[in-house]
Amino acid sequence: MDNIDIKERYRMKLMGPVRSILLATDGSDYSKGAVKEAIAFSRECNTTLRLLRVLEINPAYESMGFEYSGEMVKMVEEELEQVREEAALNNVECTTMVRRAERVYEAITEEAEKQKIDIIIMGRRGMTGLKKFILGSVTSKVIASTSSKVLVVPKEAQLRGETLMVASDGSKNSEAAVDEAIDMASRCPVVKALLAVSVVSDKSKLDQAKDILDKISYRASAKGVKVETFPLVGQPYKTLVNASLEMAADIIIMGNYGSTGFAGVFMGSVAERVIALSMCSVLVVKSGVN
Repeated sequence: MDNIDIKERYRMKLMGPVRSILLATDGSDYSKGAVKEAIAFSRECNTTLRLLRVLEINPAYESMGFEYSGEMVKMVEEELEQVREEAALNNVECTTMVRRAERVYEAITEEAEKQKIDIIIMGRRGMTGLKKFILGSVTSKVIASTSSKVLVVPKEAQLRGETLMVASDGSKNSEAAVDEAIDMASRCPVVKALLAVSVVSDKSKLDQAKDILDKISYRASAKGVKVETFPLVGQPYKTLVNASLEMAADIIIMGNYGSTGFAGVFMGSVAERVIALSMCSVLVVKSGVN
């Protein structure tokens, strides 16, 4: 990884006051984007980066004995040490943790709660298919379980912080995301454009989308932020992903957009599908409302 010129990329704190950052990595190439952004934000926010790797307990592997497990832990510790050294090159203090658990996402969530983490940064594995992501992704399960913000960074994504896109369906679950997006635009001079998008299923509902966006414009104006609004028609997750590409957004900010309504879970929701398919980073902001 190249040394990160933070003064050029983050002239102010895009995420605002952040006291604690947790980078959850699986050691694969798919985590590279997340590692890069985690180091960048940790340096800009002048905070220690907590690096976590969770080894999934597998009865079949465990039966092979302690030596195998010991070798695995040693290999993982070496991987984490490489990240720690990269962080040190960028003047970031980094602590490393290796945990073993039957459910990786639970260990990540527990660590975030214990350390009072403000934001969890995670990578996203390659385009393995939407169905597979929804049913088996550790990232999606962490988002469903944690109260922390979660930044999901695809492998090759670069979060420049110049074009922000916030998605809202007008629900309480979107309120925190809208507030976050407006705050990001108001405090960071790097931001060149804030785009607000609301998607409805057919043209007869366009007035609903326009009303949602008018309210966002009013809230943004009250903080001196200019926002461009886009009422769109289509299948929500596809429309949002396409819009992010067409508008060259480098981050999408969302709440539990399109939540299924089950407490703490949004498996199969619009938000999760956007995360699975987006080419740019996605920040999920939790509203605290189940």
